[in-house]
Amino acid sequence: MFKKAILLMFLAFMSLQVFASDAEHPPKMNWSFQSIFGTYDRAALQRGFQVYHEVCAACHSLNHLAYRHLAGIGFTPETIKALAAEKEIRDGFTEEGEIFKRPGIAADHIAPPYINESAAKAANNGSLPPDLSLIVKARAHGPDYLHAILTGYAEPPKEVQLGENMHYNKYFAGRQIAMIAPLHEGMVNYTDGTPTNVEQYAKDVVTFLTWAGDPKMEERKSTGFKVMFFLIILTLFMFFTKRRVWRNIKD
Repeated sequence: MFKKAILLMFLAFMSLQVFASDAEHPPKMNWSFQSIFGTYDRAALQRGFQVYHEVCAACHSLNHLAYRHLAGIGFTPETIKALAAEKEIRDGFTEEGEIFKRPGIAADHIAPPYINESAAKAANNGSLPPDLSLIVKARAHGPDYLHAILTGYAEPPKEVQLGENMHYNKYFAGRQIAMIAPLHEGMVNYTDGTPTNVEQYAKDVVTFLTWAGDPKMEERKSTGFKVMFFLIILTLFMFFTKRRVWRNIKD
């Protein structure tokens, strides 16, 4: 019985591997934040938040991020307060037992689109839209994969039979995805003259979501450079100190 269970698990694992391998490998992108000296593009971060706010936030939460954290992408306190105040936050119950709602404040976490998972599934044909706080870290080839998914929608080949409420995406496992293509040309209006096409939207929102999952990246790199510089200086100091102390000592 035990051997049979192990065999079934092995066959299931192999079937999943074959299923996943059906997807195309995401193309390598050139991101400003990926090298050891890389930093986040603040203009791209702000545009990316705009794409999330106007498009992605209709279905996807960002539970690990508070409005006040948006200061890290260059938003002013006034802008942050205005963004938070647009949303109604559920905050306990009234004396009558009804849900108490109030305008959001900077300290609140970004308001989710649904009250709970059941409501999210009911609004999305039974599929649960994932939280995007750590989505880039949670996927292999993070930024490249997410960018590929957002730009990989196409008409299915004739030999592909799509399931009910499924859409063709060559970068998704099985090449079928429940999420409808979220980005379309001209749907978000940029005020800085940046092109408003799917490719640009995808780059910007992926940059923002990468920052959302690792907002301390630049600070960490800066600290690392300082530590390495200190260790190099300390090593040189110790080397010349050793030479001076031992220079008159013969073997």
